[in-house]
Amino acid sequence: MNNAEINAFKQKALQWAASFEVCCCLDSNKYSDPYTQYDCLIAIGSEQTLEVNAGNAFDKLHSFYEEHKDWMFGLLSYELKNEVEDLSSRHTDQLNFPDLFFFIPTYIIALQGEQIKVIKGNPSIIETIDQIELNHSTTKPNLKIESKFDKEAYINTVEKLKTHIKRGDIYEVNFCQEFFANHAEIIALEVYNELNILSPTPFAGFFKINHQYILSATPERFLCKRNNRLISQPIKGTAKRSKNPVQDEQIKIALKSSIKEQSENVMIVDLVRNDLTKSAVAGSVKVDELFGIYTFPQVHQMISTISCEINPTIHFIDAIKNTFPMGSMTGAPKIKAMELIDVYEKSKRGAFSGSFGCISPTGDFDFNVIIRSILYNQKEHYLSFQVGGAITYAADSEAEYEECLLKASAILKVLGR
Repeated sequence: MNNAEINAFKQKALQWAASFEVCCCLDSNKYSDPYTQYDCLIAIGSEQTLEVNAGNAFDKLHSFYEEHKDWMFGLLSYELKNEVEDLSSRHTDQLNFPDLFFFIPTYIIALQGEQIKVIKGNPSIIETIDQIELNHSTTKPNLKIESKFDKEAYINTVEKLKTHIKRGDIYEVNFCQEFFANHAEIIALEVYNELNILSPTPFAGFFKINHQYILSATPERFLCKRNNRLISQPIKGTAKRSKNPVQDEQIKIALKSSIKEQSENVMIVDLVRNDLTKSAVAGSVKVDELFGIYTFPQVHQMISTISCEINPTIHFIDAIKNTFPMGSMTGAPKIKAMELIDVYEKSKRGAFSGSFGCISPTGDFDFNVIIRSILYNQKEHYLSFQVGGAITYAADSEAEYEECLLKASAILKVLGR
């Protein structure tokens, strides 16, 4: 098959998958990456499911994997922080995603290059999918999108967080704001497809859990395991792209050399190194790449790569727990930053800034970071997306607000705003 035929098949497979109660698509959009094994994985239907809230969720996942040792796709909500550390969440939300949800698919389809492979299920489903007629709609969602913060309130809150930094409570905190729409009616798969066309990213995904949807254009990997190595790739550092190629290159150079962005990035690199140490063979934690600059349709990003050799006495589920939630979405020191996030943000994060991905039968896994993502509860007619950034001593409050709008731009455009 050529690229056009592969893309058409992928759209048909996604349409078929979305007709099931549970499905998940993990799409690299063919970004080159040494750790990604497939261009796209589509998991369809469920043979077994695990749905639990924070408390002993990681233990339950450990048992679920050991019982089945099959392919598993799932969600790790940010609220699992309350299990990992002595924390709580004072906010409520209208999305109500489970804290942890995993399923063993009935079918798994893998796309790699110009090849289609059925990893699980009857290979004849390829013929079934080929015969599907694609639905096409150009209807834009009619949504009234609101924010929990106006500009003045956001800037004032950033200044309060900087006061905590000045007195030494924290060095850095990831502060987010929610945009939302009540009475929301969208066709989730169509919105995801539009988002993925406008903002293709290496860890994009579509996740349906009954009437709840995650439509993700995330560029960030949380954690993956390949054989005996763990790899984390936190993002800290963002710059808006220019349509002028010369200016765009200058923006990349400026981002690469920015002392402020480097400072933010290295704080999180140190935090991730510390988290990985809990699961690593002594002396094996290393920074493979520091301050790498990667280009996406709307932004340039500064991404670092940290890896280690996993200690053979550590179960891989515990390795995930030992690094969760990811440092790029919390801050440093991690626990104090999460405490302040709960004080100063106005929304429960829930699935946002959590992770979804897959675990293979051999215990390899790959999980993203749920950012640049639309969360939708069809039953409650509630749609939400959150954006934020790293607040440090050097942060300019107004510039941080503008960065939030930049990060929200693709989603706002897709939603017709």
